[in-house]
Amino acid sequence: MSDSWLPTLRTSTPQEGWELAAKMSRVGVKITQPSDEIRSRLRPGYSENADSLIAASHVIAVNFQTVAAANDYWREG
Repeated sequence: MSDSWLPTLRTSTPQEGWELAAKMSRVGVKITQPSDEIRSRLRPGYSENADSLIAASHVIAVNFQTVAAANDYWREG
């Protein structure tokens, strides 16, 4: 990826932080498997697999921990 898609981990709200965590997770998949064709071909195999969906949710949760820490858990002062 040549363009900068992640200028900061700072967000205004926890909701924005969760959305950023989800985006980080999607970008991670694209970097790991850059072929749109292959990702599309693989999607049916995991989109209906409970273990795969739980694993994907876990990755988002780990990324959210990173974003939350970077935002000092949205606490002031």
